[in-house]
Amino acid sequence: MKIRKAVIPAAGLGTRVLPASKAMPKEMLSIVDKPAIQYIVEEAARSGIEDILIITSRGKTTVEDHFDRSPELEQRLLAAGKTELYEQMVAISSLANITYVRQKETRGLGHAILCARSFVGNEPFAVLYGDDVILGENPVCRQLCDAYDQYGLGVVGIKEVTPEQIKKYSSMKVEPLSGRQFKITDMVEKPATPEQAFSLYSILGRCVLPPQIFDILESIPYGVGGELQLTDAMKVLAQRETMIGVDFEGRRYDMGSKLGILQAIVEVGLSHPETGSAFREYLKGIAGTL
Repeated sequence: MKIRKAVIPAAGLGTRVLPASKAMPKEMLSIVDKPAIQYIVEEAARSGIEDILIITSRGKTTVEDHFDRSPELEQRLLAAGKTELYEQMVAISSLANITYVRQKETRGLGHAILCARSFVGNEPFAVLYGDDVILGENPVCRQLCDAYDQYGLGVVGIKEVTPEQIKKYSSMKVEPLSGRQFKITDMVEKPATPEQAFSLYSILGRCVLPPQIFDILESIPYGVGGELQLTDAMKVLAQRETMIGVDFEGRRYDMGSKLGILQAIVEVGLSHPETGSAFREYLKGIAGTL
């Protein structure tokens, strides 16, 4: 079955990037000239996703405003002869059919995904974490959708991380399949000790899930941090029927961290047609003073 729907959880408070996220959603923090969440929506659209649900929370109406039409701005751009910029603004609202639902309590990623049950219905769907911008020629969401088409099993995007990082993420029990694909039979959320970790492969920002995940989420207890953990539900799925891990191609930026934001701005700025050349010279100039 073709993956037509995607869910973007974007209800977090962004405490790691305060005070920037005090009044502005962290998903709206800019990478050069586009907010982070636009890169995520564009990835979904390039992957063939038609319908997107963005899960928001109180104070995040600017996310909705960004993907809406802005007649006053558009009229002013046309009057000034800025046709190309006008077309870019209109295109933002045409990327996909985007709807929104509020997560009224921040009770974990699993709870956020449960808020999408009526939107998803009885079909598989992609999840693109709102903290993670992943850039590359082949959209990561498409890489995972292709694996779902191939195996008919839930799929997670994975990468190897450091022993220090694995304590903050999740750890996968993996067996090689072919190329960059792995069979996943178990996982653990935030292993406290090296002995609890299955491997250094962790889920980073993307997955494709079957609709059965909702029944699992409703049946499991709240876990780490008193939150309903999506990883705990995927653990049940992996143990029950196996999942697929894709060591995806693409450069990931953690937009929930100050360093991740800086890395994204620098690397995108270097490749941006309007800023690349001048920015490269600027960086060369200050590199010698470091």
